[in-house]
Amino acid sequence: MDAKTRIEELKKTLEYHSNRYYNMDDPEISDYEYDSMMQELKKLEKEHPELVTPDSPTQRVGGTAKREAGVLVRHNVPMLSLQDVFSKEEVYNFVNEMQEQLEDPEFVVEYKIDGLSMALRYEDGVLKLAETRGDGINFGEDVTENAKVIPDVKKKLKDALPYLEIRGEVYMKLRDFDAVNETQELLGRKPFANPRNCAAGTLRQLDSRITKERKLSMFIFNVQEVRGRTFATHTEGYEFLKKQGIHVIDDYKVCKTADEVWDAITRIGESRGNLGYDIDGAVVKLNRIADREKLGSTSKVPRWAVAYKYPPEEKETKVLDIELSVGRTGRITPTALFEPIRLCGTTVSRATLHNQDFIDDLDIGIGDTIVVYKSGEIIPKVKEVIHAKRPEGTVRFEIPDVCPVCGAKTEREKDTADIKCTSPNCPAQLERHIINFVGRDAMDIKGFGTVYIEELVRLGYLKDVADIYDLKDHREELIEQGIIGKEKNTDKLLDAIETSKKNDAYKLLTGLGIPNVGKAAAKAILKYFKEFDALEAADMDQLQEVNDIGEVSADCIFRFFGDEKNKVLLQRLRDAGVNMAYIPEEGADERFAGQTFVITGTLPSMDRKEAAALIEKFGGKVAGSVSKKTAYVLAGENAGSKLTKANELGIKVISEEDILAMTK
Repeated sequence: MDAKTRIEELKKTLEYHSNRYYNMDDPEISDYEYDSMMQELKKLEKEHPELVTPDSPTQRVGGTAKREAGVLVRHNVPMLSLQDVFSKEEVYNFVNEMQEQLEDPEFVVEYKIDGLSMALRYEDGVLKLAETRGDGINFGEDVTENAKVIPDVKKKLKDALPYLEIRGEVYMKLRDFDAVNETQELLGRKPFANPRNCAAGTLRQLDSRITKERKLSMFIFNVQEVRGRTFATHTEGYEFLKKQGIHVIDDYKVCKTADEVWDAITRIGESRGNLGYDIDGAVVKLNRIADREKLGSTSKVPRWAVAYKYPPEEKETKVLDIELSVGRTGRITPTALFEPIRLCGTTVSRATLHNQDFIDDLDIGIGDTIVVYKSGEIIPKVKEVIHAKRPEGTVRFEIPDVCPVCGAKTEREKDTADIKCTSPNCPAQLERHIINFVGRDAMDIKGFGTVYIEELVRLGYLKDVADIYDLKDHREELIEQGIIGKEKNTDKLLDAIETSKKNDAYKLLTGLGIPNVGKAAAKAILKYFKEFDALEAADMDQLQEVNDIGEVSADCIFRFFGDEKNKVLLQRLRDAGVNMAYIPEEGADERFAGQTFVITGTLPSMDRKEAAALIEKFGGKVAGSVSKKTAYVLAGENAGSKLTKANELGIKVISEEDILAMTK
């Protein structure tokens, strides 16, 4: 392959993965793989400067500034990226270069946190703005409201300087990440791939309450701009910030020589497995501000700092067993148990094998020798199988066709790699079913938290969702054992359970957790059948008469209501007094029936959920993307790409004022 073709191939591939990393918060490859491709591109462009183009990934800072989740703001100080280095030689070259250009320079070596960059602006000591990196040069995204709920973000400083802008990294501690993913699984949602993805997605949430719940953290790593005082060095700035109660980077070290710098990098590398958060390298930066100002920056990176990226640590080990676990969604996950090895300072003995496709691709079996690695992450991963070392008789592992917990049949979900237990009564799925049932989109039983559910399941009070309505019979026991709290809290929850019986039947249908039947589908179904009796008696053809209910969804519904255990469950809910009839909303009609709306941007007086509820009240459907089938695009401020596409397709664009007039 000639240089031009390879450069174009690398540019296209890097563009794709950059978009997934920066803008979608959903990377498909490791940082190391991305960095390797970027290094290859840089090398080829250096050898062939005539082939360098302005759109090359080497000529840009980061992603694009996202508009969907917030308002764009202009950077006062560019939020540049750092030049990456990958070897001891490159580190020494950087130090030597600084020593040649400057008089007796000092260096600071510190953790490179694997998170999302954010700048904070303070005026007269008060936090006025928080912004993401965005495109790094011109615009970032205003995330002030979300930043205010991060405990490490100080809303007011002790020393009220006229102006202070600081930059840091928003990240998620590993224990908090595990808690979020546990909740995701309990709710049947896709877990986050790693803490960085989770932190990025959380910071961009439209609802700051979700941001608060997920417990983000932040380290500050630079003073961007200051008025009212000066700092001679980077570390002097750190000392000032620490006096303000601001959390700066842990355990930084001031160095004078290349050997000292390399020792500090090595020390960080040895300790990274023992930290409570992920790092993806070490940063080497000049300490004196005057030296930084003298050297300045290129259009992309400062000349006074580099980021050292650790190579992935990997070791061989032997697979002792493959363990199967059933998640709260019924998904069966295989995990390789192997002879313990030390990686990044910690002992590891297990790693997920994800699914049968992953097993097949690796061709892995019990007894195989495998290569396990960590690449800037705390979680070990299986890289490959060394088939040359395979013992005689070893065969590829197959996930069985029965559930390892309850023995029910398993099946592969259509268009996914997931193999799931088919039994809705599988004990492993019980907690998830109950959490879904009491959730906001379902029966909305306020105050029925995950901790209570786990304890009630453990003690045998809850064996299915119908048992919720029997809890009132155990009031005295619950109070005595303090499961929910004292008398007041217990009665409050029991009252909320009682109130939920009056809910519209679509909420009950949503809460039953039938595959492919979410809130919108449940509403459409109950609006059509009016009551559960008619729904239970419906055949496949009748089910598919409901708008947007296809063969797959209809089959899931039909099988659910045909199951004898589910029939018993529903009868118990009836006997408990749970409403099973559709309740028409006051003033509702079908004026938007058959019409699809897309909501984009920030509306003047209502949020997107309120707007969606209004549209659905009058029979309309709300979709997430614009297509030729879209009837209207409801657009607010900073509407972004969806508005552009609507205009391109000639779809009618309406305002909040328009939709309010249309629903009078």
